Amino acid sequence: MPSVRIKKELNQGIYFLTFTVRRWYYLFDRHNRWEILLSSLRHCQEHKYLKIYSWVFMLNHLHLMVQGNDVAGFVRDFKKHTSKELKKNILATEPGILKLFEKDEKYRFWGNTNMPELIESEKFYWQKLNYIEQNPVRKRYVENPENWIYSSASKDCLLKLEKIE
Repeated sequence: MPSVRIKKELNQGIYFLTFTVRRWYYLFDRHNRWEILLSSLRHCQEHKYLKIYSWVFMLNHLHLMVQGNDVAGFVRDFKKHTSKELKKNILATEPGILKLFEKDEKYRFWGNTNMPELIESEKFYWQKLNYIEQNPVRKRYVENPENWIYSSASKDCLLKLEKIE
């Protein structure tokens, strides 16, 4: 079954995206790996005109609501860059787990699809924003969304957020 892709003619829309670690392996909760994700997103905000409306990092996946000049290009570049950085980090800190991500003599950290969903209505936007920010509560990591630091709901949000127009 082919993966869902971002349509070329809708490439500049606002998208809800999910990036999942292969095998749903808990990868991000140690060795400054959340910082790798943050750094890459900040770079995309500053240099690739990426607008972030909502986000959350979980232990083995992340959700974003984003818009940009080339969302498909962002997805490609984000996955490529973070894969290189994650590989370096894992080699330095936990080389034994690298074999979990080996595929065809290469390493693949991300699942193939990002399940992009175009935000086409205000109702859908608020539904996805709520889903993103409630994710750590549903997993029982925190009691209130604002207590999860790796989220747009955090009172000390670590990324610049855009407001819906």
